Amino acid sequence: MEALKGVRILDMTHVQAGPTCSQLLAWMGADVIKFENPQGDATRGQLRDVPNADSLYFTMLNCNKRSITVNMKSAEGKQVFVDLLKKCDIIMENFGPGVLDRFGFSWEKIHELNPKIVMGSIKGFGSSGPYADFKAYENVAQAMGGAMSTTGVPDGPPFVTGAQIGDSGTGLHLAIGLLAALRQADRTGKGQYVEVAMMDGVMNLCRVKFRDHQRLMRGDMPEYSVPTYKGMGEVPRAGNDSGGGQLGNAIHCKPHGANDWLYIVVQEAVWEPLAKRIGPDLGIPDLATDARFAAIGERRKNQQLMWTLINKFAEKHTKRELMAILNPLDVPCGPIMSTQDLANDEHVHGRDMWVELDHPQRGKWWNVGMPIKLSASPAVIRRSPTLGEHTDEVLKEVLGYDQARINSLRSAGAFSVPPKKAA
Repeated sequence: MEALKGVRILDMTHVQAGPTCSQLLAWMGADVIKFENPQGDATRGQLRDVPNADSLYFTMLNCNKRSITVNMKSAEGKQVFVDLLKKCDIIMENFGPGVLDRFGFSWEKIHELNPKIVMGSIKGFGSSGPYADFKAYENVAQAMGGAMSTTGVPDGPPFVTGAQIGDSGTGLHLAIGLLAALRQADRTGKGQYVEVAMMDGVMNLCRVKFRDHQRLMRGDMPEYSVPTYKGMGEVPRAGNDSGGGQLGNAIHCKPHGANDWLYIVVQEAVWEPLAKRIGPDLGIPDLATDARFAAIGERRKNQQLMWTLINKFAEKHTKRELMAILNPLDVPCGPIMSTQDLANDEHVHGRDMWVELDHPQRGKWWNVGMPIKLSASPAVIRRSPTLGEHTDEVLKEVLGYDQARINSLRSAGAFSVPPKKAA
């Protein structure tokens, strides 16, 4: 049995943040009804690589869902929405502020129609505060949540991270909130409103940087390779420093291409075996007892030299070769893996994290797999739906509409784009 079997979700979200959340819940067995306007989720056509087919942007975020198209600008479409509300456990939306209210469905109205329903809402900056009406996108959230100011090289511009911590990160936070609220609704019979702001989610993911922000009030941070001092205020950018109690950095390996790097963490316990292994090759046989590196405090002071020596050793090895040398020494390390590396990696395929699917419009394609492994209910990943593919199925199965009623609603424009008014 799937973990969330029996949970029905009315998913009005679009683009990335919301669909990330609902796809995870669908992979865990929830019946996710993707409620789309007749034009469909905008990402169906964005960055399209196969003509007249749903884009990878859409297909990779909407697996295991059923799609229904409804025209909320018609009275008949609104009635379908109300009927579905009464049959669902969760409703999700990530519209701009006030959009659902303008359709006549505030949270208060939704709660009145179905007192047990849980409503999940993603906003850029939440529904309160001076930023509430601002528009947010992935990189805007990274900028305003603290990630960009702490990412990059010391003297360079701030960088966004390739991981979608603003959108997908917010979706993960919402999934946790929805499941908690659903659990409470099962106990009390009353649903609640669950809000996650993208800016808030990014701040939570930057927690260690706020740790360092407060440490700077009392002194410097010796593990940083850049100068820090008491009262400095903002946490600096520090390149590939580990940002933790142990020293870490990316080491360039042969043949010195864009991704020929190995990330290494020099823990206290591994310095001696590491130094004994690399010292002789560097012409420094007593490196393990060198006073400049023997204690963690000295290695922090002299870390630039330490990394220079490790880099010198790495020049003769590929990232995989260096990894093979360091793993038996228990040195934590990992190669910088490109998208190509990961798509062809035995470990990734063995854990079903790169899954091949078939789509009626685009044919064979690949999706990132389910990262949460449930032993008793492993995820079975199915393709994303085509636009409106399950409209009749949902109307009959969930709402109990007969074909005559469906035909009548269709004729009234409940599921289609309203006709343009004559000029």
